Amino acid sequence: MNYFLKVNKNFLTYSLILLILIPIFGINFLVSFISNILLLLLLIPLLLLILVFIGFNSFKSEINRCNNCGTISLGLNETCMNCGADLNNFKNKDELGIDPSERTIEIKAEEIK
Repeated sequence: MNYFLKVNKNFLTYSLILLILIPIFGINFLVSFISNILLLLLLIPLLLLILVFIGFNSFKSEINRCNNCGTISLGLNETCMNCGADLNNFKNKDELGIDPSERTIEIKAEEIK
């Protein structure tokens, strides 16, 4: 019996803790405690993924592309590092700023004989 106690010391300790906690707090406490730990283990990676997504979108909004040569630069530069073109003028010519009527293509219908 003495050998059993030496070998299974951790098992006995945890089982005694459970035998004390279950009558005091009940099984509902134990189930809710374990479910909260599992919920945290699932939600923490999801929260980190959302933070990475928000950071990536924030970084992506700062990226400028030169319409003259195609060089990519961060939003800190006012001129293109490769060709020297002014990047501020190209920002104003963004496709979202153009009126829809300017993007409409006029098509003439012709009758085919």
